[in-house]
Parts: sequence; structure tokens; C-alpha cells
Amino acid sequence: MKHLGYTSFFASAVLVGTVAFGSLAQAEPTNLDELLKVVKAGNAEQNRLLKQRETAFRRNRAEQSRLLAAAKKEQKAAEKKGTELEKRFRDNELKLAELEKTLKVRLGTMGELFGVVRQVAADTAEQVRSSLVTVDKPGRVEKLLQLGASTELPSIDELRHLWVSIQEEMTEAGKVRRFVTNVSDAKGNPSQQEVVRVGAFNLVSNAGFLEYEPKTQTASVLGRQPPAQYIATSRSMMSAQSGMVRFAVDPSRGAILGLLVEAPTLEERLQLGGAVGYIILGLGFFALLVGIVRFVMLLLEDIKMRSQQRTREVRTDNPLGRVLRVYEDNRDLPTEDLERKLDEVIVRESGRVDRFIWIVKVVAGAAPLLGLLGTVTGMIRTFQTITLFGTGDPRLMAGGISEALVTTMLGLVVAIPLVLVHAVLTNSSKRIIDTIEEQAAGVVARRAESEGARG
Repeated sequence: MKHLGYTSFFASAVLVGTVAFGSLAQAEPTNLDELLKVVKAGNAEQNRLLKQRETAFRRNRAEQSRLLAAAKKEQKAAEKKGTELEKRFRDNELKLAELEKTLKVRLGTMGELFGVVRQVAADTAEQVRSSLVTVDKPGRVEKLLQLGASTELPSIDELRHLWVSIQEEMTEAGKVRRFVTNVSDAKGNPSQQEVVRVGAFNLVSNAGFLEYEPKTQTASVLGRQPPAQYIATSRSMMSAQSGMVRFAVDPSRGAILGLLVEAPTLEERLQLGGAVGYIILGLGFFALLVGIVRFVMLLLEDIKMRSQQRTREVRTDNPLGRVLRVYEDNRDLPTEDLERKLDEVIVRESGRVDRFIWIVKVVAGAAPLLGLLGTVTGMIRTFQTITLFGTGDPRLMAGGISEALVTTMLGLVVAIPLVLVHAVLTNSSKRIIDTIEEQAAGVVARRAESEGARG
């Protein structure tokens, strides 16, 4: 029993003194007496800490009560102040509504007038921002933008600035000014250049026409200049110092110039025709070259034949001379045999005269057909584009439509001159053949008359 009591006591001591055991810097007990001392010491320490905590809690409880009372007092004061502010807010709203009503009554039509002023200021700011006058007169937009965005009544100075800005834009639109400014070339490299501003319509330099970018407020050379006749007027303007100068003015302030710049050149138009267009041009050039060569040769043959008609000497460098040579070589033949000889040589000479003229005729007839072929292929391409992408963007269909129209145009452009060339060649060759036949018939007739006289 005694041993069991010690064991129970030992267990309870361990459970009770575990908390205090870690706080005591004593050596581990070696017997029950030492363990009892340790447990008692830990119990005393724990009681002391509990009393200390209880005292602190009571002290803090009093402090917390004081803080709670102070917070409630502040809450009451804040609620009272909030009620006063809410009442003041309602009073101010009523007063503000009365003042706004009074302001509207006193303003009358002036309110609408100031609204118009703000609208005019905003419109004028956009116009001034994109105007060429801003290139040599910068810093005119800021005040106009402020006036357009302002919600307050404009002052006299602001109204005067708006009027002066409008008047300045009108006055500068009728002036031609020469000044130096930064100009970017086609590669974007800026440099100081002398430019001439023609009113608010055009801006030119020695490099040609310039464009003005309102967002960056910089002038740059057009990447693609208008046709040469307009460039010549810009050079005249740059070289002139006074007097009247012929100049191409764009009254649309860049719209017409943009259309001229975007207009395709002759080379670009030919490229729009595609492969069919190049075939038409190749055949047309070849047929035209053949026609020119044949025309020159027929002209020389005609000159030689006229010379042959003015002399009795028989020359073999022309068709008529070769026919007469056959007559001279066969004088002893009967008339019928001589006539057959002459007919043979006339047929041969006629073939030489008409040689290669058929090429011009064939190409003149085939060119419109090739143009029609290009029209069909271009429309097929257009319908394929519509099938794939729809009709939302007309630019997607421009390639096929351009091919259809350009090939038709090229076919007609090639065919019409070739028809005229063929008519000229046919007329020249017919005149030569008619002369040969006439001279041969005359020779045969004289021969028949001489034979009849001898008979």
C-alpha cells in the first residue's frame, strides 16, 4: 500500500509539476524527496504566476472600461457631428438648386451661346491642328483645346483668342510664305530645309510636295510624288522670289493630291493585266514591228517602181522591172505565151508584196479575243475571291476586276492601231500590184497591136 501510494503521488506530481519543471533550472531529482521538493517549488511558482496574471487582468479590465467609455463618447460626438453635416448637406443641396435656378434665369440665352463657343473652339482646334499654317506657327492649339473642354464660363481673353485664331487661319490661307523647318525624307531622316507654304493648301520643297502629319506635327516628303507636270509647278514655286507663278493648288487640302499619288502608273496598269496582258502586248509589239518594216519596204518598192516608169532602162531591183525583164527576155514568144509568162511573174511578185501582211491582220483580230479571255479569267478570279471572303471588302476583288478591265483595254489598244496599219499596208500593196498588172497589160496590148499590124 505504501508503495502504491508513492506511485500515485509520483504520477500526480509529474502531471502537476510538468509546467513548472521546465522553468526551474535544477538538476533532475534522484529520489522521491527531491522530486517532492521540485513539485512543491513548481506549484508555488505556478500560483505566483496565476496571481500575477489575475492582477494584470484586473488592471487591464479597468483600462479597457476606460477606453470603452472614451470610445462611446467619441461615437456620440461623431454621430452628433454626422447629423449636423447631413443637415448641412441637405441645406446646401437646396441652396445649390436655388442658385442653379437663379443662374439659369440670369444667363438666359447666354448659356446656349457659351455652348456654341465651346463647340466652335473644339472644331477650330481640330482644324488648326491639321492645318499647314501650324507648321510655321505652332502652339495655337492648346488654348483652343482648353476652351473646348472647359465647363466654366469663358473669359473675355479666351473669347478674344478664339476670334483671333479663326481670323489668323483665314488670313494665312491667302498667303504664300517661305520658311525653314524640319522635313523628313522618304527614309524618315529629318533635316532643316527651306519650304514654301501656299496658303493652307500645299507645302512644297526642293524635293517636291510635302505632307503634314498632325499627330506628330512634322512635315515629310511624299513617298510617291504626283505626275511630272505637277512637280514642275512646285519647282517653279521654289525658284520664284516674287511675281506670279503657275502652281497646282489642291483646294481640298490634300485629298486630290492623295488621289493623284495613289493613281497607278502605266507600268502598274500593265502589271494589273497579268499574263494575258503581257501576251497581248508582246503580240501587238511584234505585229506592229512587222507592219512598220513592211510599210518601209513597200514605200521603197513604190519609189523604185516610179523611178522605173520614168526610164527605159530595165532594172531588176523592183517588181515592175522584174516583170519588164521577163518581157524583154521573151520578145520572140507568141502573145499568148508571153501573157502566161507575165501572169506567172505577176503572181510571184504579188506574193512578195503581200508577204507577212497577214501577221498584222491576224494579231489585229486575235487581240480583242485575248482581251476577252483576260476578262473571263479576271471575273473567275473575282468570283473565287467572293466565294472565299465575301463582298465585305471591295479591295479583295480589285485584282480580278482590274485584270478583266485592263486586258480588255489592252486588246482594244493593240487591235485598233493594227487595223489601221493593216489598212495602210493593204492599200500600199494593192497600189503596187495594180501598177504591175497595168504595166503588164499595156505591154501585152502593145504586143498584140504590133502583131495585128504585121498580119
